[in-house]
Amino acid sequence: MHRLTVDEFRSSTKVPLTVVLDNIRSQNNIGSVFRTADAFRIEHIALCGICSTPPHRDIHKTALGAEESVEWSHHDDTVDCVRQLKQQGYAVYAVEQVDDSIKLGQQDEVLKSNKLAVVLGNEIEGVQDEVLTLCDGSLEIPQYGTKHSLNVSCAAAIVLWELTKELKVES
Repeated sequence: MHRLTVDEFRSSTKVPLTVVLDNIRSQNNIGSVFRTADAFRIEHIALCGICSTPPHRDIHKTALGAEESVEWSHHDDTVDCVRQLKQQGYAVYAVEQVDDSIKLGQQDEVLKSNKLAVVLGNEIEGVQDEVLTLCDGSLEIPQYGTKHSLNVSCAAAIVLWELTKELKVES
């Protein structure tokens, strides 16, 4: 199997997508998002608010070193991070169940942006209301069972895969 080294990953073309983690409590969830971001060659992760940052043994436990390959930054406040991304020309979409959300799989309009960011929210509270009002819209993962929520790292994997299929870069 051909696997990139960390240096090859860092210099490779990335999927033009930034993941914003809004006050994620669990270091294991953060590590899982790093690992998924590495798998799909995502451009950047913005860790906001109470999110722990690497190096951290619990992040490393699930990231398995992806915290070394994926570019990341920390921001004290998610609102400021989203405002900054929008000033830089990003279209920003929350991953949240709200009125008028766009069902994953029907996101053609979302993909027209050259710069795209998705916001994933806190395990209990979801994406902050103030952040939601700043977003260009919301993406929703269709769910058909009795539960209508997913673990944030599972939701990240589903959303990143779906968006990467459309935004993918050549290997």
